[in-house]
Amino acid sequence: MLHISQEICLVKGKLMKISVDDKEVFSLNDTQKQVIKNDIHEDIFEDDMKRRLHYILDHKYERCFERLKKEWEPKLAASGAAMIPTNKDAFAQMVFAHPEYRDRKNRESKA
Repeated sequence: MLHISQEICLVKGKLMKISVDDKEVFSLNDTQKQVIKNDIHEDIFEDDMKRRLHYILDHKYERCFERLKKEWEPKLAASGAAMIPTNKDAFAQMVFAHPEYRDRKNRESKA
């Protein structure tokens, strides 16, 4: 499961760090934060940064799910699936369990 965290650490001032699966992937230094705070009120800064991260990742998930569904609904129906789940997680798990499913890495390695 992907774990995204945002933490504030004291390292020569406060540094905002963004981590994915406990690995730091991005940080904002004090100057960068001040630049953003020129437009974003300081009282809502942290919440606003979390909201923006959530939007970016949620948007990516939604677009990827739309493509997965568009590709796999017809394939599942053609392979005789009696019922295709409407729940996104159940649908995705059904696709991932299908013997013909390949993730991007495996699709590209066969090309």
